[in-house]
Amino acid sequence: ILRYKSWVARSCRHNQVVDMAQSVPPGDIATQPGTKIVFNAPYDDKHTYHIKVTNSSARRIGWAFKTTNMKRLGVDPGSGVLDPKEAALIAVSCDAFAYGQEDTNNDRITIEWTNTPDGAAKQFRREWFQGDGMVRRKNLPIEYNP
Repeated sequence: ILRYKSWVARSCRHNQVVDMAQSVPPGDIATQPGTKIVFNAPYDDKHTYHIKVTNSSARRIGWAFKTTNMKRLGVDPGSGVLDPKEAALIAVSCDAFAYGQEDTNNDRITIEWTNTPDGAAKQFRREWFQGDGMVRRKNLPIEYNP
């Protein structure tokens, strides 16, 4: 019985260490606007729309934007790091294009974010998104008003 209790105690301690070592899922972010980005005609000149990204979680996150149309849509800055409750203002730009002559149905930007490693400097690293840690995504469709 004593050996069994000792084995159970070692097993429980081992499981606690494993549980603590597993990555914590990234918390929520908030974007303003929350669901889509709208650009208004005319489209013969560049348009810029600002969105606010807020880290609503209790952990530092690294974030990066992707777009489905690199030729037409730009994001500046494209990536960064936010401390808990910190916000960043992001410029989303739409270059001039021939509205009605180009397919815009699938245009969107996607923000991806992940927790930064404990003790990491507050400098964005692409490697954070390539490991085993969980990465969350939020899609923001682009709507073009004629």
